[in-house]
Amino acid sequence: MIFGLLRIPMDAFAVLAALLLSYRLREANIDLIPGVQLLEPALTLPLLGVYGNTFIVPGILVFIFLAALLSLYALHTTRSSFSELGNITVASLLWTVVVMGWYFLIVKELFYSRVLLVHSTFFIIFFVTLGRTAVVILQRAFLRCGIGVRLVASIGQHPIARTARDVLARDTHYEYLGHLSDLSSLKRLQIKCQPDLILQTDPNPGSNETLSLIDYCRSHHIGYAFLPPVFADVPHLLRVERLGPVPMLQFQPTPLDGWGRVLKRMFDIVMSVVLIVVLIPFFVLIAVAVFIESGWPILYVSRRVREHGHTGLPMLKFRSMVQDADARKPELLQKNQRRDGPLFKLDNDPRVTRVGKALRRFDLDELPQLFNVLIGQMSLVGPRPHLPEEVDRYTSYQRRVFAVKPGVTGFAQVSGRSSLKFAEEVRLDLRYVEEWSLLLDLWVLWRTVFVVLQGKNVG
Repeated sequence: MIFGLLRIPMDAFAVLAALLLSYRLREANIDLIPGVQLLEPALTLPLLGVYGNTFIVPGILVFIFLAALLSLYALHTTRSSFSELGNITVASLLWTVVVMGWYFLIVKELFYSRVLLVHSTFFIIFFVTLGRTAVVILQRAFLRCGIGVRLVASIGQHPIARTARDVLARDTHYEYLGHLSDLSSLKRLQIKCQPDLILQTDPNPGSNETLSLIDYCRSHHIGYAFLPPVFADVPHLLRVERLGPVPMLQFQPTPLDGWGRVLKRMFDIVMSVVLIVVLIPFFVLIAVAVFIESGWPILYVSRRVREHGHTGLPMLKFRSMVQDADARKPELLQKNQRRDGPLFKLDNDPRVTRVGKALRRFDLDELPQLFNVLIGQMSLVGPRPHLPEEVDRYTSYQRRVFAVKPGVTGFAQVSGRSSLKFAEEVRLDLRYVEEWSLLLDLWVLWRTVFVVLQGKNVG
């Protein structure tokens, strides 16, 4: 707790140092651009005493207020360093907006030095981050000496989840006292030491064991918490929401829900437009080649299963088979070479044309799907869409991949293409669904370039 409170005066001193340094730099006409002098003498700069009373003191108070709104003074937090740095940057930028708004709307004049304001924002981010880093280093030194360490024990008939146990063993904020089987074990432990927190692994509000444990913890001033009895394998997909005043633990099937979906859609639109424009010559050449060999139609529309398991996705492809390929498929089903799942695959498929073999070798027949991406039916990256008759044979576990839009390429495709077993393909697709990030999309697209250039054997 004391280190949480220590952040407030540290931030105040950091903002003070940033504003004083920015003032002295502007007073000396230093613009921090090596070898370049752009600044004229600061004729509108107030005296230091006036600057301190009218800007430094209010500036410190405004920053602390904004930082508090962003939960930067939480006494107990599990926020990562990158997340805290992001919030510090946001608080600093908001501080700049407040200063500009105050002078423009209230004082009704421009701030007396734009360069001073830019320097102040930069130095606030730098000094606040530096101060908080010093607090963290000091806190870790105390933790290594055993000061401020929270004593934690788990209790219940089920063992504690491995991920939770690993965190308790690794994080210097905690000392894990072990797993207890019941309340009597906790009472024996309390004779030796006073635990700060008890984690129940199998909470049941209808059982006497759970109610007795909660009552004991409350009466003996011990913190009580419980681990989710379900979704323990995907804790990053759980988040706490509120239904009015009632807290609720909600499961999100994918990080794409929310702003992630908006960012991914914007990325898909921009990239699909760029790729379509760049690849127009290939579209024309491929269309001519398909027409010369086997006539119309040039495009083949394959009806696939889309997001949330709905049917009717008109997936576009350059036609790589003879015109009556679908009618001939039933007579080839018995020759299916994929026995590990519901998918159909046949090497040396007699329906594939000569142009089709060349297109399939480098996946050029998939290029028209960029138009599916542009109109929002597919995404650049995602699980590959399959046929309705194949999806009918999916298990409920395998149907989890429909949480996101199907993709032109995917995590499974860059990890083994069609050589993967179906179970492994599903596992990789689910990993993508549950761990999505924009960086992961960029990595998959980067890998796709090399995988496609390597080509594949097509019969």
